[in-house]
Amino acid sequence: MSSTIAERLVSIRSRMDEACTTASRSPDEVRLLAVSKTFPADAVLEAWQAGQVDFGESRQQEGSAKVAELPEGIRWHFIGGLQRNKVRKVLQDFDVLHSVDSLKLASHIDRIAGELQLKPEVYLEVNLAGEASKGGFGPEELSGVLQQLVEMENLSVNGLMAIPPAVGQAEDARPWFRLARELRDRLEDGQGVSLPGLSMGMSGDFEVAIEEGATIVRVGSSIFGDREVSA
Repeated sequence: MSSTIAERLVSIRSRMDEACTTASRSPDEVRLLAVSKTFPADAVLEAWQAGQVDFGESRQQEGSAKVAELPEGIRWHFIGGLQRNKVRKVLQDFDVLHSVDSLKLASHIDRIAGELQLKPEVYLEVNLAGEASKGGFGPEELSGVLQQLVEMENLSVNGLMAIPPAVGQAEDARPWFRLARELRDRLEDGQGVSLPGLSMGMSGDFEVAIEEGATIVRVGSSIFGDREVSA
């Protein structure tokens, strides 16, 4: 018999707690973000009824439809690449943005958020390996513009987001997670800013990410099951 979403959530949270214990961290330091993109609203509702609060979507139209259908009290995170023409709609429906990858985009979000009288939480996407296929600030680039970012009136810069290069095993991602944490620490110490959040780690490696300092991990198929592949 296949497990239910509620049972899978219990299993994931137990694994998170074990990783926190290994790293001598409190479980309260790490949030689970259920990646609900491509899954139906009734699956999100089932997870929410089982106590899950944070959900991640990567497409504005799909996510906004779920926001309209599902109960208030869900905390919605936008985790996909963010196009400037989608910013207004995303800000109206999502509480947290995980993919702010340039000063230009941040400035645009800041302006629109001001017009809407909102102050979203944002994570600054860092491209640690300089991969051409990924967006994000280079570490040195981020250091140079960080003060401008944290001084934007309508953004609450919560920390960094990083996705390591594809690796064969979870343990192989550890150096990249450590690099993200060390970059965060250097930026805090060197520029006198607060960047408490580290959004990193997914279904295959979230335990390693937690051991290296993640404060929010993104888990999708391990909660909701396999995604359907469209033809």
